[in-house]
Amino acid sequence: MTRSTLDRRAAQKAERRSALVDAARELIEDRGGPFFGVDELAARADVSRRTVFNHFPSLDDLFLTVCEDALAVVVDDFLARIARTPLGDGSRSAMFDEIAAAMHDADLPAAIATILRILGGASSANDRKAPLTDAAFSRVTERLLAEVLRRHPTADPLEAELLVESLMSGVIVIARHWVERTDGRLDADARATWEDLLTRLLGSVRNGYLPATTP
Repeated sequence: MTRSTLDRRAAQKAERRSALVDAARELIEDRGGPFFGVDELAARADVSRRTVFNHFPSLDDLFLTVCEDALAVVVDDFLARIARTPLGDGSRSAMFDEIAAAMHDADLPAAIATILRILGGASSANDRKAPLTDAAFSRVTERLLAEVLRRHPTADPLEAELLVESLMSGVIVIARHWVERTDGRLDADARATWEDLLTRLLGSVRNGYLPATTP
């Protein structure tokens, strides 16, 4: 098999995968959530059922990809903000400050609201929604850790990973609380609620659980 043949097949495979993701996104927009089956998806993408499963083992894998695509724009902006932040001394405190500043600036509520819509809204079954949300943010965590280590090559990798994992795991927790309180709205009150939850998360991670000092 020639190199040109392999390249052509790879291009065709990528094109079909992209068509499936686009079709899923369109159906989600049309129906207000992931309320469709494999036959409808295949018809919208103009492929066979077999082609769907050649690219995605299940519809949940496809929904995860759509979620990741929705997060990508916000994550790219988030990482760009970190890259523009003045470089600290590589200490845990400096790394924390960089990530915390980017978290305050990034439009994380919009990303969470988009994922919520992709997965069927706040009233959808949590046993299906939570694992997909966690998986999407887990992949974001990997990218964030890579950026932190790139900026701070002399930092202790364990310290950097503990910091990033603590913050991003906390984001997943406060995202659930935010959805419970606001139903994923993006009005001023909902955004204020997010800022309050984020401030509490950052304070908790920064200060830990030492006893409060008395004056």
